[in-house]
Amino acid sequence: MDINTLRGISTILVMIAFIGICLWAYSSKRKKNFDDAANLPFEDEEIAKRTTIETEKKDHE
Repeated sequence: MDINTLRGISTILVMIAFIGICLWAYSSKRKKNFDDAANLPFEDEEIAKRTTIETEKKDHE
């Protein structure tokens, strides 16, 4: 077994890993989790707005 055989095997393994990751990322089972993760920054802004409003109300009391 020479270096070119090892390079060919490693290329095939990396290609299989890449295809596996693509299938995992685009599977319909993961869609809800990824959609929830994509909306996390917006949920954080809503929490910050509520916290700001509540703090302002307490300061005026």
